[in-house]
Amino acid sequence: MLKTLLVLGALIIGIALGIAIGNGAPGAIEVADLIGSLWLRGLQMTVVPLVVALLITGILRTAQMATAGRLTVRTITTMIVLLWLSAAMATLVTPALLGTFPLPEAARAALQGALANAEPTGEVPPFTDFLRALIPTNPIAAAANDAILPLIVFTLAFAFALTRLPEDERRPMQGFFGAIGDAMIILIGWVLTLAPIGVFALGLVVGSRAGGAAFGALGHYVLTVVAVGSVVWITAFVIAAVGGRIGPLAFLRASIPAQAVAISTQSSLASLPAMLTGVRNLGAGERTSDVVLPIAVALFRATGPAMNMAVAIYVAHLMGVELGPVALLAGLAAAAITTMGSVSLPGSISFIGSITPICFAMGVPIEPLALLLAIEVFPDIMRTLGNVTMDMAVTTTIARAEGDTQ
Repeated sequence: MLKTLLVLGALIIGIALGIAIGNGAPGAIEVADLIGSLWLRGLQMTVVPLVVALLITGILRTAQMATAGRLTVRTITTMIVLLWLSAAMATLVTPALLGTFPLPEAARAALQGALANAEPTGEVPPFTDFLRALIPTNPIAAAANDAILPLIVFTLAFAFALTRLPEDERRPMQGFFGAIGDAMIILIGWVLTLAPIGVFALGLVVGSRAGGAAFGALGHYVLTVVAVGSVVWITAFVIAAVGGRIGPLAFLRASIPAQAVAISTQSSLASLPAMLTGVRNLGAGERTSDVVLPIAVALFRATGPAMNMAVAIYVAHLMGVELGPVALLAGLAAAAITTMGSVSLPGSISFIGSITPICFAMGVPIEPLALLLAIEVFPDIMRTLGNVTMDMAVTTTIARAEGDTQ
């Protein structure tokens, strides 16, 4: 939390100082722009190997869990379906929110001017060409060109092929890609250590070029992304009512302790004991709750696809990038697929590792993510709150379906 507040403070001071400087020190702004760009490139260089490593280890881990029995298979299947529905919801809700409550045009124009160096990550081809491109003829070239969806398709196929190997051959490969992922996380951690400097530099540039509009835009962004996350939170009550036969008030009373821990710690793992107590008070049997909740904490972030997709769509809205149906479909797939691999990552690393692939898939500039990372502390509260509440709703639903109720 101290590091998060330090980065947030660096952003606020950078923007404020940039507003004060204005156009009075072009040399200082140029240096700040260079520093911020170098820091952002340091984050960007880790994304492709991190996504590949996390997807492979995530698929292998999920496959191992699925061999544990019918309850585990039902749990994992339910969670995968909900992740795709979460991404689909954000694909519809976020543009509707931005259409109803758009960022003021003056603020958007000012920020576009401030982020003039931000460029789209590529063009999304027409639908038929998009489908052809999903199967890469050269996965290495796809990685080099940031063609993230073809790379994901190849990585998924490769990971599922690894699951068919004998255990003595599969285990070294799992260890190899696990080590790559861990090394990338360490590397990102080093780059994030410099986050106060990089974010301060970027804030200085944005403040000098966009003025006070920067603060208003950041507030608008937080409200939009939190609103999308709140839909997932509300949906958890609906799932508990329909699938678990539990009324909203009863579910709220039982989930309040876990939600309180979630808000205060922003950690689903720290909320696990309170979640276990809550679902048992709601009548879920120990056999189900002791299996489903640990799997949920290990694999399932219900708000991830929705809020990550919302961030990417907001960046497109901010930068004036028109998103057609094919771009949204590409982002939806990237959001749903990459979420399970990044569940165990710290929040700031997950933010970069999960949202950058979505931006690549949709052809959206990634430069604004560096600024949005600094204020992720606010949306992250809703992320954890929604995840914990949905974990409990899914557990009560599966307990009812399994006939394991008290």
